[in-house]
Amino acid sequence: MTKKHTFTSILWLGSAMTAAVCLFQAGCGKRESGGAADAAGKVTIQNKGSDTMVNLAQAWAEEYKKVAPAVDIEVSGGGSGQGIAALIKGTVDIANCSRNMKPQEIEQARKNTGKEPKEFVVGHDALAVYVHKDNPIDEITFEQLANIYAEGGKITRWSGLGVKLPGGDDIVRVSRQSSSGTYEFFREHVLDKKDFKLGSRDMNGSKEVVELIAGTPTAIGYSGMGYATAGVKMLKVSAKTGQPAMPPTPENALSGAYPIARSLLCYTLGAPEGELKKYLDWMMSAAGQKIVTDCGCVPNPADKHTK
Repeated sequence: MTKKHTFTSILWLGSAMTAAVCLFQAGCGKRESGGAADAAGKVTIQNKGSDTMVNLAQAWAEEYKKVAPAVDIEVSGGGSGQGIAALIKGTVDIANCSRNMKPQEIEQARKNTGKEPKEFVVGHDALAVYVHKDNPIDEITFEQLANIYAEGGKITRWSGLGVKLPGGDDIVRVSRQSSSGTYEFFREHVLDKKDFKLGSRDMNGSKEVVELIAGTPTAIGYSGMGYATAGVKMLKVSAKTGQPAMPPTPENALSGAYPIARSLLCYTLGAPEGELKKYLDWMMSAAGQKIVTDCGCVPNPADKHTK
């Protein structure tokens, strides 16, 4: 065999192996709207995004395996922004989000994939403001939170809120990374779109925020209500000074009486079909919504459940 023929054979073999890997992974390139099936007919649904929702998404995936053993649900976090970026590229089936997609993100997804993102409300949440369990403060206003977190804010010590703590006076601000939907939601709704001031301790996940606060008596932070533990306290929150401060309860989250209530969302590219549609329908059924409750979030009203 000549060198030319040998080189051509190597190129052909490399191309064939690349194609085989893509077929095997069922994730090379853009995905169809029903999930990706392998040669044996086993379907894999890729689910990525919100860290607020990652525990819920994993619980859904594990329970659905009992319902549909031939369907694998692969769940990963990274933040709502990461899930949306993957959806825009067409490399995931579901983007989990604790914020709405932005118009420019929807347009980019349409340009890249030729499909319009479709939104599903799969539950509800209260974005809770957490402090250490021994902190005597019980309520806080948007104005105070902006003074703590926003650029130009003047409150840096607990004494600025009339609070005395034996562990120190300096406020330890706990926040999330900028790819987080929770970060975006807090910035838009609480800080009135002002930038965060520098110096916060930015955590990768919702659980990590609460764990840090539980071990830091002078800390304050924000995270989903489903991550509450015995080591922290959720504050009542008032959107305006002088208005009653509301606690982050399931009832207040669903009614909107709690001022930092939000929907938990899933996005697909176009109307879902096949196994993907079956999975989303199940998530919003009574069985799927029970898991929302079990994970500490708020289910959709019963009249919104799918059959």
